[in-house]
Amino acid sequence: MIRVVLPAHLRTLAKVGHEVELPLDGQATTQRMVLDALEARYPTLRGTIRDPATGKRRAFVRFFACKQDLSHEHPDTPLPDAVIQGAEPFLVIGAMAGG
Repeated sequence: MIRVVLPAHLRTLAKVGHEVELPLDGQATTQRMVLDALEARYPTLRGTIRDPATGKRRAFVRFFACKQDLSHEHPDTPLPDAVIQGAEPFLVIGAMAGG
């Protein structure tokens, strides 16, 4: 099971709690696999995290796991073992901007 923590606005949109679990088990689980599964299970999230045409991460969305910023990692890079094993969550964070 992969644990995913979503920001408040996406939790509201998907009508879920603080953390969701996705039934992905495998040694090579990637960001793309997690986001594909998340959007398949919660279709209202399609287009909110990634651009639907390109599949690229939206500018004000960041990904973290195991105290590491994974936002600029290739989407097919395997996630850290602690995330794959369910010990640590995959965090989707809404970045802040302003001045």
